[in-house]
Amino acid sequence: MIKILFNTVGTLALVLAVLGLFLPLLPTTPFLLLASACYLRGSERLHGWLMSNKVFGPYLTNMQNGRGIPMRSKITALCFLWISLAFSAWFIDIPWVRLFLLIPGVGVTIYLLRAKTLPAAPAQTKACD
Repeated sequence: MIKILFNTVGTLALVLAVLGLFLPLLPTTPFLLLASACYLRGSERLHGWLMSNKVFGPYLTNMQNGRGIPMRSKITALCFLWISLAFSAWFIDIPWVRLFLLIPGVGVTIYLLRAKTLPAAPAQTKACD
């Protein structure tokens, strides 16, 4: 019974993480980490699938091992965040709501700038024959 609960919460967290990729006010990383933790306790198969997923697997592995976030991911996240917030602010006529949009924007920006950056992989050189 408890495994079913962990798998259900993990799946819900994963759905919210995927939505967080497209919605600026919904964080992705905490929901991915929650999904991973729930699947770890609920289903070895689901946890293995999540960790080997080509989109989420490397990101989760790097976060869980404390390696950091790739610079490209940071830049992409910040660009999408601020473009979507600006787009939202453009269509909202209420000034205090526009100001309210700055709270998650500034918070996520600070988090990403302070988060450890994953070092770039060294360029592989080909051996000359």
